[in-house]
Parts: sequence; C-alpha cells; structure tokens
Amino acid sequence: MVIDVDRIPKDGLSVSRDFEFLNVDLVEEDTVFLSPAHAEAIVRKVGDEIWIKGRLTARLSFVCSRCLSPYEFPVDSTFDLVYLPEELDLMKDELEEDDLGQVFYRDNQVDLGEIILEQLNLTFPLKPLCAESCEGICAVCGKVRRNGDCSCEVKEEDPRLLKLKYFVRDKS
Repeated sequence: MVIDVDRIPKDGLSVSRDFEFLNVDLVEEDTVFLSPAHAEAIVRKVGDEIWIKGRLTARLSFVCSRCLSPYEFPVDSTFDLVYLPEELDLMKDELEEDDLGQVFYRDNQVDLGEIILEQLNLTFPLKPLCAESCEGICAVCGKVRRNGDCSCEVKEEDPRLLKLKYFVRDKS
C-alpha cells in the first residue's frame, strides 16, 4: 500500500487492513502465517516529516531450532516512526551519529507494506524456541526430549581425549 505524501489529510490518514507477505520476504523463511498480518496505523504529515504510529498483530508458526517442532508465535507490536524526505539525506556529505536512526521516503511516497514487513521481521526471535526450557532432540535416536526420555545411553567422553579438551581450552 503506497501512500502519496501530498494526499495525506491535515488531520491524518487512518489505516486498518490486512497485509499478506510471501515467506521469502521474511527473515525466518520457515515461517507460516496462521493469520494475515493486520496493521492499524495513523499516518500524519508534519512539515516535511511523515509520522506513522500503529499496531501490528499476526499469528505465525515457527520451527523450534532445538527440537524442530512447529509452534505458534503471536505478534502484537506497536511502532512509532518518523520519515524524512530523501532530499534531506542527499544534502549531507557525512553521516552523523544522530542520522543513523533516521529513515527517509522518496518520490513523495511512503510504502506502508514495506514498513509493516520491516516491523514484522523485527519481532522475530533470533533463535526460534518453542520454550526456553526446550531440551531439543536426542543426539543418538532423534527423539524429542520434551515427549519423554529415550532409552539411549549417554556416552561419557573418551578419557584419552580429555587432555586435548583442556589443551584447546587453555589456548583461547
């Protein structure tokens, strides 16, 4: 959804709609949408700045990085963004520290779909886990440990290699 900056009313533009994205657009490619991403936002023009304040909700399914089981991941996130015209960015020769957090729009347009996709990707965990206490899968038989203990024996380390273990640890 592309918004023309010149057509934003003085009292702001209210947006409430669903957004559908492809899995390849997401940071976590194994993500499955259980419901479309829904955003409610107010878009205001203040001088040359575009202020966007809103809320994003969605229901996603991730694959746990430890046990490889799918699990539901609800998204309920708020965002408050300020966009500046790209011309202001082009006028500067060097970036200052304050400029690192600034975002710019170009051609007098703001793509709300891109903004919602970015905000959705920012909600994703770095390492998807079904639970913090997830023990993963057994390295011997592959059984999910959360579903019960397996009968596999945990082998103790070969005592002949213990010296190497400590040797490598002491080097770092």
